[in-house]
Amino acid sequence: SAMKGTAYLAIASVFVGCCGAVVFLESLVKLDPGAGNLITAAQFAFIALEGFIFTAKFGFSKRVVSLRDYALLVAMFFLTSVCNNYVFHLNVGMTLHMIIRGGSLISNMCLGIVVLKRRYQLRQYVAVVMITIGIFICTYFSSRQVLEVDAGADFKTAGAMFWWLVGVLLLLLALFISSYMGITQELLYRKHGKCAREALYFTHLLPLPAFLCLHDNIRSHWNLALASEPYTLHWLGGVAVPLLLFYLVGNVLMQHLCISSVYYLSTECSSLTVTFILTLRKFVSLVFSIVYFRNPFTLYHWLGTLLVFAGTLLFADVFGARR
Repeated sequence: SAMKGTAYLAIASVFVGCCGAVVFLESLVKLDPGAGNLITAAQFAFIALEGFIFTAKFGFSKRVVSLRDYALLVAMFFLTSVCNNYVFHLNVGMTLHMIIRGGSLISNMCLGIVVLKRRYQLRQYVAVVMITIGIFICTYFSSRQVLEVDAGADFKTAGAMFWWLVGVLLLLLALFISSYMGITQELLYRKHGKCAREALYFTHLLPLPAFLCLHDNIRSHWNLALASEPYTLHWLGGVAVPLLLFYLVGNVLMQHLCISSVYYLSTECSSLTVTFILTLRKFVSLVFSIVYFRNPFTLYHWLGTLLVFAGTLLFADVFGARR
């Protein structure tokens, strides 16, 4: 009963944390599309600080996995995090961002076949085809929207289209790296046992020095955040803080709740349950983003989105497993 209670609490935390993080993230990048590196650095620094206090016990806790085993995992996690947040600067919209990241089963299957020599059932191959078609539909009709932005100036249109394509390719690269990271993590857990909190801590602590290479970009957007218009927090006695800084802090706190809940959920529930919960969470975030932020979303986008999420549920055989 205790385990079920904590699992339900983790599921609720996934929805609150992940959906909240998306709201703050989209609010922030709408005002400052180039703030991706600042957002990533802030998330890493906060989670590393929290892990140093509560997981590493100020450095006195004994480590389960060696730093050498963490090296590849850390490098991949840093690269995917930077790519996923930087693409907003390349004119990639939040809705397309969520849809492409929702196609992780494609990369998981490809790498599972190549690396782990796994074999899948026919319904899983059908599911991946559905997801691929869905992502292609959304990507194609999003590219048409990019072309319509500067239809009166050919050179601007060509430039916008080029950088949008670069952003989409970066998202796809991050998708495959993230899937390989999942395989690496799975092999790591097989060898050392499940140590989710420790993995969460070290994957955020060890990449921190790499942000020094991005310090100029991070500093400039930090200054923009500090100089943004004030936002009054009435529930804190009328304290005024810069609006972008408020969004940044909100995103960091919600992202911490999100990712720590997902790590915990993976130790308490089956992979099937985790897949279903994360798929449902992505769908809720997507619908909320479209309705609340009034993002452009055509009938073709809805068709592609439904194919992606239906394919994900078919791959996991959620309803068949339930029966």
